[in-house]
Amino acid sequence: MAATRTKTAPAAAKPAAKAAVSKAAAGKAAARASGKTPLLTRDQELSAYREMLLIRRFEEKAGQMYGMGLIGGFCHLYIGQEAVVVGMQMASKQGDQVITGYRDHGHMLATGMSANGVMAELTGRRGGYSRGKGGSMHMFSAEKHFYGGHGIVGAQVSLGTGLAFANRYRGNDNVSLTYFGDGAANQGQVYESFNMAALWKLPVIYIIENNRYAMGTAVTRASAQTDFSKRGLSFNIPGEQVDGMDIRETYAAGLRAMEWCRSGKGPYILEMQTYRYRGHSMSDPAKYRSKDEVQKMRTEHDPIEQVRERLLKDWKVSEDELKAIDASVRDIVAESAEFATNDPEPDPSELWTDILK
Repeated sequence: MAATRTKTAPAAAKPAAKAAVSKAAAGKAAARASGKTPLLTRDQELSAYREMLLIRRFEEKAGQMYGMGLIGGFCHLYIGQEAVVVGMQMASKQGDQVITGYRDHGHMLATGMSANGVMAELTGRRGGYSRGKGGSMHMFSAEKHFYGGHGIVGAQVSLGTGLAFANRYRGNDNVSLTYFGDGAANQGQVYESFNMAALWKLPVIYIIENNRYAMGTAVTRASAQTDFSKRGLSFNIPGEQVDGMDIRETYAAGLRAMEWCRSGKGPYILEMQTYRYRGHSMSDPAKYRSKDEVQKMRTEHDPIEQVRERLLKDWKVSEDELKAIDASVRDIVAESAEFATNDPEPDPSELWTDILK
């Protein structure tokens, strides 16, 4: 099946939103047929706004705490890319699994993991999801079906394919949402995974978060095929390019991909064309792109501002209501920072736990 193109970029919702998915499906189909941007309900827009804002404020605080020396090691922020994971979580159902690389804080929050637990892990405290031993790249929550951020580039693609194999083996209708970036898309294990997933028709969505610069090299300099939606064609895996800065597009694309996988047709590729505002990590000055380029994306394509403008203009939501949402999100983030600063460090005995012999 040839790769298709939806609206391209220029360059987790809560249960209430998920309950509206089936009701809105017919409208999404009509919108796709007419070529128009799909519409969300007022409640969906509000939920998406809050979820994306939570990720944005959390990452801003994490960057601040890193600068203060409270977070050590590596720290890769998701600022600018929020619409990708939030849209996909809106389209998912309970039981679908999520696995990603090291730019993972946003994915954790979108799956419903506690801000306190995530921030405490960043600061190496015992209340963290890995009891303070994993840091930014190594968190996991079986309860929330989050199977980790992974520091080895592309390693999660094979693991995500394995999650899909388990779903197929057990006969359930869960889908593995396997995230990786444009840089990881050139790794060999990615294509071995594509081949197996296509052979066995595994229910996995490969979500390529194309933020254009990998670790610091533009895709035009590093990739012979820059249309990542076509990367699965030799394995007969369909794909599409999606405006990853527009929550409406990521949600609608997620619904399409979920339907494909749940109907037993096998894997699907979504190239989310997105943009990170910060460098690859907190230690990256990002001198490989201009400040004007970053500012243009912030001004014209910010995923949160797009929703905010629609809420004000189309849904007549008041400024006071949006300010209240922002205040509640800031309270959550402030509490997580307070917890992560004052929670005790792990006991030295933790050095000998969780070790495979």
